[in-house]
Amino acid sequence: IAEKFGIDLANKFIEDELTKNYHGTQLVVVSSPYSFIPTATFFLKNNFIYELNKWLKINKYPVIQETKIHRSTSYSEDYGKLNAIERMNLIGNDSFHIDSVFIKNKQLIFLDDIRITGSHEKMITKMLLNLDINSNYYLLYFAELVNDLIPPDFENELNYAFVKSIFNLDEILTETKFSINTRVVKYILNSDHESFKIFIENKNEDIRNLIFNMAVGNSYHNIETYKLNFLYLQEIIFSNNLKIINDGN
Repeated sequence: IAEKFGIDLANKFIEDELTKNYHGTQLVVVSSPYSFIPTATFFLKNNFIYELNKWLKINKYPVIQETKIHRSTSYSEDYGKLNAIERMNLIGNDSFHIDSVFIKNKQLIFLDDIRITGSHEKMITKMLLNLDINSNYYLLYFAELVNDLIPPDFENELNYAFVKSIFNLDEILTETKFSINTRVVKYILNSDHESFKIFIENKNEDIRNLIFNMAVGNSYHNIETYKLNFLYLQEIIFSNNLKIINDGN
């Protein structure tokens, strides 16, 4: 799905913007901010770049460069459930940083999958102002909620249209093109403990290690909400490793 969204967004951007207003300035694509675990937008971004590069190569323009917005804070709250004020209060405690030297005099393309209230957009604009970055930039979204009568937590209906319990993730995790992202890891660690135990005990070593490594990389082991499930996951991984050392493979 991220592949399809990325290709569609790239083709629309080429059609509506690049064919009319682009003259060869170096383009730099930036995905939505993340710490260690990529967001779902990261995979949309990859396919957006692949498609854009085809057009740039054919037209003898420089291909895409890429950089990242670093963020400092990890939180357990589900962003999709929050209203506009709650979102701004939560994200306002975060800090965004980008390599200002690398992007100087280049045209930036900030990507996200959906714009609901514009909170991330405000933080990006604030970051650019604070760093005194005057580069031209685009803010691109695959979709936008434009009806003010629909509350922002409508995003949560989209996020959980398929996943009603942790066991719905089984089908997703076994997809050949599945890629780990923040929402998956947070949802697993935030599940009720009994369901989590059944779920994680039925996963292979690769999936357990992937969830564990992603969680540690984002400092989720320090978040109280996740601790019970994280410690159980840690116990399974390390006890299995110890068993292999003691008994042989």
